[in-house]
Amino acid sequence: MSLRARFLEEMKASMKAGDSARTSTIRMVMAKLKDTDIAARPTGVEQVPEEQIVAMLRSMVKSRRESVEMYRQGNRPELADKEEAEIAVIEGFLPQQMDDAAMQAAVDEAVAETGAASIKDMGKVMAALRAKHAATMDMAKAGPLVKAKLGA
Repeated sequence: MSLRARFLEEMKASMKAGDSARTSTIRMVMAKLKDTDIAARPTGVEQVPEEQIVAMLRSMVKSRRESVEMYRQGNRPELADKEEAEIAVIEGFLPQQMDDAAMQAAVDEAVAETGAASIKDMGKVMAALRAKHAATMDMAKAGPLVKAKLGA
């Protein structure tokens, strides 16, 4: 089932269950997706592909994590809790993330495949990782692993 179809199904289910917080979050995701589709139209794309939807969801989670941090510093726990609840809903749509061992194995494999020998080859390794594992790997965590592997 595509992510678009899952959004609709989940929204219907949460509306029937009377879960207003979940419904609100899914509506927000669908609105952001519509904006993303509209932004892509000048390039001739009517609906963005799944991997772009996943990237959009990741950026939504990232911005909410930053908000949680600020709300905690500002002593606003109720707002931080609301953001965390939204993060939980959004993450439910994301593919399962790789654990540390799988990530290390993927980095080792990418280094071997690209023949990377020094830190100068980091871009090639990151490109290979992005091409193969973009949906399931957190690239922000992969960077330091690649650096360590290439002996920076």
